[in-house]
Amino acid sequence: MTASDLTDGFHTVPPGKVAAVVTHLEMTAPPPALDAPLPDGLTLRHEPAPDPDWYRDLFLRVGALDWLWFSRLRMARDDLGGILSDEDVEVYALIHDGRAEGLLELDFRIGDSCELAFLGLTAAMQGRGAGRAMIGTAVARAFARPIARLHVHTCTFDSPVALPFYIRAGFVPVRREVEITDDPRLTGTLPEGAAPHVPLIR
Repeated sequence: MTASDLTDGFHTVPPGKVAAVVTHLEMTAPPPALDAPLPDGLTLRHEPAPDPDWYRDLFLRVGALDWLWFSRLRMARDDLGGILSDEDVEVYALIHDGRAEGLLELDFRIGDSCELAFLGLTAAMQGRGAGRAMIGTAVARAFARPIARLHVHTCTFDSPVALPFYIRAGFVPVRREVEITDDPRLTGTLPEGAAPHVPLIR
């Protein structure tokens, strides 16, 4: 389907599917004064080639159960491990009391750009200022390499604070898409009780 095929008006989403509006954003230079310290008791730890099972647990707690993140949970373990062990992928964990409670992932694998692939916190860490520190680290790490742009996308399956958060950080919205896919709660990827704000229609 092209953009011209998506006409004005309502479009039926078949039972068993979910639909999200995806917003793509980018920045071509780091904005000034984005640095923010991590709150006391929190550290951001680089995780070179993390174990896929460890990563999936963190991904589930950060974004899947509350916000219906599912992309990395659908991947075969070896395929996910191949991404996480790539030298052009950087994974960081927000650590509190020895446990990972936040995820930051940068992907430099394509061209002269960097994708902020994932950034999120568990519910217990939200509202403490950790997100501001993590986005500052993301921008600094991304532009430490010779890239032309840093880009990210968020969607209506994500927290409602995500899009304004990225805009405040200096990202500029550049395009939108509509994604329709199998409901991950009906395929066994996620439990049926995940993301209860998104109605489950069989």
